Amino acid sequence: MHSYLEFEKPVADIEGKIQELRALAAGGEAVNVDDEIERLKGKSSQTLKDLYTKLTPWQKTLVARHPDRPHAAEYVGGLIEDFSPLAGDRSFGEDHAIIAGLGRFRGQSVAVLAQEKGSDTQTRLKHNFGMARPEGYRKAVRIMDLAERFGLPVISLVDTAGAYPGIGAEERGQAEAIARSTDKGLGLGVPTVSIVIGEGGSGGAIAIATANKVLMLEHAIYSVISPEGAASILWRDSTRAQDAATNMKITAQDLLQLGVIDGIVEEPVGGAHRAKETVIDRAGAAIDAALGELSDLDAQALRQQRREKFLTIGRSLS
Repeated sequence: MHSYLEFEKPVADIEGKIQELRALAAGGEAVNVDDEIERLKGKSSQTLKDLYTKLTPWQKTLVARHPDRPHAAEYVGGLIEDFSPLAGDRSFGEDHAIIAGLGRFRGQSVAVLAQEKGSDTQTRLKHNFGMARPEGYRKAVRIMDLAERFGLPVISLVDTAGAYPGIGAEERGQAEAIARSTDKGLGLGVPTVSIVIGEGGSGGAIAIATANKVLMLEHAIYSVISPEGAASILWRDSTRAQDAATNMKITAQDLLQLGVIDGIVEEPVGGAHRAKETVIDRAGAAIDAALGELSDLDAQALRQQRREKFLTIGRSLS
């Protein structure tokens, strides 16, 4: 049973009628409801398709945040073989908001960085809702150093509302840790591919998304600040988040047009949460294609390509 978003109410109503008819049939009522159920199923599918072909930026934000959307751990489990997680930043401690380690992607050894939000109350608390602290970004730098040393491509999965803004994180150098992780990503001499699978929030995202190829799922978002945060700053009214989302150009379609990202991974009708295996397979194919495009470049060429990519973004948006 799916958890329906507010704008999906027409679909929820139809699905409710289907459940009522099934209950009626199961109760032994002498009525044939099969034809009506099939008709309603068709209507439900078409209604869902119609809704998702004209999503507003705010509705895409809600889809990107859907609690049932596949999380980073599911992508790692579905795409990375023999994954060996590595813990700790060798300075302070472990940060469960970032999953990091080594494994094999379609036969090729890779380093993996993935922001994990958690899927229930217990795991969300453990992973701090995907909001990394300084030790998480220092762990990311440690993994990128390993990748450089052993010539391993880096795959990063981005899904965070932003870096953790708590006092402890600031005391331990949050801004410096993000800056160093960003700098390390920009200077790597190995192929790097990043994919935004849900929310790509601010420096918390860019710290592990400074890649040669940056991809996004169709209904993911990528922004310098959350719509609620932008609304609070611009209008001193967080309830105007919908206006902010529209004006900030945070959708994959807008960002591809602006040259911020390099490709969009199509999601199943109704969002990634309705067909998790399908979207994970599509993400894997997109990552594989991106790595293939980078395979012939040497370390200097990879650095130059990455440098030009990000400098072009600044020039084109200025």
